[in-house]
Amino acid sequence: MSRVLPSLLRSSARRFSLKPRQAVDGQEPPPVTQLSEDELNVVETVRRFSHNVIKPLVREMDEKTDLWESRSQKSTTDPAAAFSTRFLVVEELAKIDPSVSVFVDVQNTLVAPLIIEHGTEEQKKKYLPKIASEWLGSFGLSEVSSGSDAFAMKTTAKADGDDFIINGSKMWITNAGHAKFFFVFANAEPSKGYKGITCFLVDRDEKGISVGKKEDKLGIRASSTCPIHFDNVRVHKSAILGEYGKGYKYAIECLNAGRIGIGAQMIGLAQGCFDYTIPYLQQREQFGSRLIDFQGMQHQIAQVATEIEASRLLIYNAARMKGNGIPYVKQAAMAKLYGSQVATKTTSKCVEWLGGVGFTKEFPVEKFYRDCKIGTIYEGTSNIQLNTIAKLVDTEYKNVA
Repeated sequence: MSRVLPSLLRSSARRFSLKPRQAVDGQEPPPVTQLSEDELNVVETVRRFSHNVIKPLVREMDEKTDLWESRSQKSTTDPAAAFSTRFLVVEELAKIDPSVSVFVDVQNTLVAPLIIEHGTEEQKKKYLPKIASEWLGSFGLSEVSSGSDAFAMKTTAKADGDDFIINGSKMWITNAGHAKFFFVFANAEPSKGYKGITCFLVDRDEKGISVGKKEDKLGIRASSTCPIHFDNVRVHKSAILGEYGKGYKYAIECLNAGRIGIGAQMIGLAQGCFDYTIPYLQQREQFGSRLIDFQGMQHQIAQVATEIEASRLLIYNAARMKGNGIPYVKQAAMAKLYGSQVATKTTSKCVEWLGGVGFTKEFPVEKFYRDCKIGTIYEGTSNIQLNTIAKLVDTEYKNVA
């Protein structure tokens, strides 16, 4: 026991950041949910935009499935924005329409960071101004035979002089219907396995590219999800993003950060659904009492409110860790896992609490119920998050005798 205790203490210490926070004499550290003045200004701006511009279109966008993209000429993104600002934008948008929030999330947690961190100067000059004003990018990783096992991809990029010839297909690609360019992950040396995977920046108008029919989805219907086919698409070696053979590494890194964005989407969705529901429970009466006055209802509401708050703390903390250069992979996986669980529970309970009206499209709650399911699937399924968390916990305790 005496030998085990020091190891346990070391393992426990790993659950805290090894990077000390800056001490401010006489002041306690601020809560992770306390926003700076700049962050509050961003949230207020996005809230006004969400209510004034997006909210009147939500039902029509859901039914027609592409109204948002066709009416929007500019993407509401800023490639240089701090990571914490990005997830706040995603959360606020998701309170009104999760479809619009994922449109912004992909642009900000996958597309822009990849170019900023790994792009050449020429690539940055070409793409960054455009994605901040008018272009969408899509992240082409998943395939028919490679979903969770992403690196089992079949798409290839065969070298031909100074060019590469890309062949294959990508599936379930978010924003593909309106994207101007794609991050195409293809294996340039299949004999090397995942170490041959290379990322290419490929413009939509290149010869040999075709975008398939939009998927008829359960939720987030205003966000286009399409297959992309590559038939002898020739690109110059200058289209490689970052280093040759490092595509697998870039995909893992940006998806780890992207999971915080999906967590923010899920908590925004849950909060938005909750915000629509509680006022109804305060007004609706049965047996001479408001629905919210029944103890059975109060206990359920309190439980959901607690879980929303707990999820928000997980997500904000993961985002703050990422923004401060602190290892965050386990916290990001936890944030996405729990955020999607809370969104699923919240929306289901809200439908039940509203009764018949919750089952109709006259109230937006049924849409939140449909939209939340994707949170357990994309950017790593819930089982993949559990695998990641368990492996990291195992690593933390591996030295315990």
